[in-house]
Amino acid sequence: MFLTHDVASVDGHDAAPLIRDLADACRNAGLQLWIDLAVGRADAGGPLAAQLPGCWIEHRRDALDPREILSTKEVAAAFGDGEACRRLIPFWQDQLLEWQDLGISGVRCHAAQAVSLDNWRQILAPARQADPRFEAWAWMPGAPRQERIAAGGVFDFVPSSVAWWGGREPWLIEEYNAVAPSAGLIGCPEDPFSARRPAMSAVSPTRNRQRALMDAALLADGWLMPMGYEFGMEVPFLHAQAEDFGEASRGGTDLQEAVIEANRAAASIPAGPGGSMRALELGQDLDIILRSHASARHLVLLNQDLVNAVSPDVDLATARLGVEPVEEASLDVPPAEGRVISLKDRLAVTAASPATLDDNGRLESQRIAIEAVSPVVDDGRFPVKRSVGDLVEVTADIFSDGHEVLAAELLWQAEDETAWSRVPMRFVVNDRWQGSFPLLRVGRHRFAVEAWWSEFGTFRRDLVKKRDAGLDIALEVREGRLILETFIGTAAPEDRAVIEDHLRRLGSSQSEDASVLLAEHLVAAMMRADPKPHATGADTTFPVEVDREAAAFSSWYELFPRSITDSPARHGTFRDVIGRLPAVEAMGFDVLYFPPIHPIGKTNRKGRNNTLTPSSTDPGSPYAIGSGDGGHDAIHPELGSREDFRALVRQAADHGLEIALDFAIQCSPDHPWLTQHPGWFQWRPDGSMRYAENPPKKYQDIVNVDFYAGDAVPELWIALRDVVQGWVDEGVRIFRVDNPHTKPFPFWEWLIADIRSRDPGVLFLAEAFTRPKVMYRLGKVGFSQSYTYFTWRNTKAELAAYLTELNQAPASDVFRPHFFVNTPDINPAFLHQSGRPGFLIRAALAATLSGLWGVYSGFELCEAAAIPGKEEYLDSEKYEIRPRDWQAPGNIIAEITRLNLIRRSHRALQSHLGLTFYNAFNDNILYFGKRVPGSREIILVAVNLDPFSAQSAAVEVPLWEFGLADDATVEVGDLMRGHRFRWHGKTQTIHLDPSDTPFSIWRLSAPESASL
Repeated sequence: MFLTHDVASVDGHDAAPLIRDLADACRNAGLQLWIDLAVGRADAGGPLAAQLPGCWIEHRRDALDPREILSTKEVAAAFGDGEACRRLIPFWQDQLLEWQDLGISGVRCHAAQAVSLDNWRQILAPARQADPRFEAWAWMPGAPRQERIAAGGVFDFVPSSVAWWGGREPWLIEEYNAVAPSAGLIGCPEDPFSARRPAMSAVSPTRNRQRALMDAALLADGWLMPMGYEFGMEVPFLHAQAEDFGEASRGGTDLQEAVIEANRAAASIPAGPGGSMRALELGQDLDIILRSHASARHLVLLNQDLVNAVSPDVDLATARLGVEPVEEASLDVPPAEGRVISLKDRLAVTAASPATLDDNGRLESQRIAIEAVSPVVDDGRFPVKRSVGDLVEVTADIFSDGHEVLAAELLWQAEDETAWSRVPMRFVVNDRWQGSFPLLRVGRHRFAVEAWWSEFGTFRRDLVKKRDAGLDIALEVREGRLILETFIGTAAPEDRAVIEDHLRRLGSSQSEDASVLLAEHLVAAMMRADPKPHATGADTTFPVEVDREAAAFSSWYELFPRSITDSPARHGTFRDVIGRLPAVEAMGFDVLYFPPIHPIGKTNRKGRNNTLTPSSTDPGSPYAIGSGDGGHDAIHPELGSREDFRALVRQAADHGLEIALDFAIQCSPDHPWLTQHPGWFQWRPDGSMRYAENPPKKYQDIVNVDFYAGDAVPELWIALRDVVQGWVDEGVRIFRVDNPHTKPFPFWEWLIADIRSRDPGVLFLAEAFTRPKVMYRLGKVGFSQSYTYFTWRNTKAELAAYLTELNQAPASDVFRPHFFVNTPDINPAFLHQSGRPGFLIRAALAATLSGLWGVYSGFELCEAAAIPGKEEYLDSEKYEIRPRDWQAPGNIIAEITRLNLIRRSHRALQSHLGLTFYNAFNDNILYFGKRVPGSREIILVAVNLDPFSAQSAAVEVPLWEFGLADDATVEVGDLMRGHRFRWHGKTQTIHLDPSDTPFSIWRLSAPESASL
């Protein structure tokens, strides 16, 4: 079919009128007409070959392929010959223009890899100039991902690999996100030019086909269905005749309605390059995938089960993303079908006023005790930290004196709600009760545990004992009747009807009466109707601070905007940073963080390497905030204008990046506040002011405000609040706070609550390298995240002990660790001599141990030059402009990019929680697993902590986590290298060489027989 004989005729007839008529018919039907363009081969004896003598060479195949045995002699276009190429390209240019004039809207370029991209660009150029809407699809299935990305520079579309996807692996999502920025992807339910898709299930071949077409239509930017697929035609498309299609259309398979539904659903998703996908749930019966294109977001639901419908909890699935369905609709997904749901921003909880934490006082003396409620921080003085989309598991010890049966409920509400939601708690063991509730909105929530004596429950327990003992229960039946009559007064209408019905049925034998009183239907109604005269606990509430996803899961990249330049003599600008955004996005980061961007003072300005003798060209430290150009609410003039900053924020958002700013409460001696508000500072008797110190470090270019100076409360506090609010109004919702532990706890608690009362999505990162309890207190008063001791935890024992602490209460309830691998202030000693392997080791540890990790620019280039004897950078960027070669040899950009991709693909890596350390019998290898509760996958990570030597270890595969025997077999995927294999048995041997990759990340999949 693709061995061109003559482009001017079709079966002996002039092609032009046939094409024109067909194009007109398509247009009238609301369709475009595309045709195949095969420029690489021709029939050696046909008019096309004769028309271009000297432009062909004998076509040779590397191996015999019976599918391509031809009855005619074949020649290949000699695009590699300069003269031939100069004739072939104009020929096909003219031919495309002729077809375009006949009504052709696009072409599928067959065997696109056989012709260079430059030649294709020339062939397609005139048609595109004639009509910019003219499109081309490079047919190159199976081509390496990088080749398809490159093809996107020439073609509008490239093939998706969805036809070979099993519905459970993340590689298709990764492929789309890699290729989509350069070209749209077109999917097929099967390879149109190979043998028909075999049935993957004996249950229903038709549903198997339906599932494949839904995958193709909803997981690409367009899709191609080969003729006859809708009728289950078995004859391959290349060999099909009209009678084959007719016969198939009269058969038992008819997917036309499914095709219509797939097209309708696909039409609601914006197509074309620039989109992205994110798997929210993958590998279960239902795939839940977020598709984004510019500001449009859609949720794709694909039921991979061929037998059973599924009813997903879309509210919970989308809540963690801060979105919800635009319209309420039935979310039942039938077998092998798909749904597309348009999404909009989910409203955050709107607090009526800044949150306050009042003293709950002493509980009144009551016979029912509710104790050890968890999770609770400091008896409810501070909120527990959770993320939207989490389930809060609540436990409590509930008991009383005596022998009465107890009942309990879990109550919860958002701060802006008046009604409580309720769910029964269940007894676990030893007076411990348990319940859970979902967090669907960002903002402050509260919960309570209410317990009471269950009068009917006690009666029921005693009745069973007496009946089973053969005692006379006539009096008990009368007592039961009285209880039912009492409960009718507080029962809802539907429960009242149940109770009345059972009352009417009393009066027979004692045995029958006991059966009536013990009926499960009656028990449920009586539980709901219970008047609860002794209920207690509902007035004792416990707060939960619900943050957006970025509070627990994000990847940060820090840079100095002034260094985004090609010369140390030219100050970088916000506009320069805009040019750097694609590279930061490509590495997989989603937060771009700047040190202070405000005017820099000149008094006591620091020179290079923190000297006190700056030259006239030294830019100074950006932490010396304030000059005649303004203070904390102003922008350093050399960085650009406020409109430049706004443009940067907008452009960053388009690249999936949030801007985070440094909030450093300190002033240059030139800051306007020193003259405008002298009462905010502490002055020495001689009229001077003490400069800032953090021994042994000295900051002669900085002075500090005094939060409790004569005029400071409330004026200074409000002024600082207004600074933060001003940047929030500019679109900044993340702040890294410099040394917050040196400022008052009450100030932070007030300021953060005030800001979040208007926007609960604003996040604060504490840069507090101090004592653990102080760091945890900052988390309690409102900081969303914190820097950590990770920088100085290098050995297996140190890392295991520290992460174990962070995974346990109280830390796990108040403290989200942010693992920065380096900062402008800290050049970790581990990196000084460890070379590229050392940087890979620390990157792997940070990216997999915590949901939050950060990189200061230069880390990806393995910059490690240090001031001798100090953990400080030589030629520190804090004091000079430092351009970089971002592609310098030996960089680890590819590894960082892969780590971030793996993090986004696997939810287990999106938190520091869910961590378990497993046995690796070598102290140089840290070996651990991460798992989401109830998930069928475990992410295993092994890191060689020795940057100089290869290390091996016997490790234990945690088969027991899946309820498997020690000799069981599990499927394993190597997430860094893309390999898949099986592990047989609990004990395996691993080898990690720092000269290659000093770590491995595996995805362990539970077999269907596993018990989770």
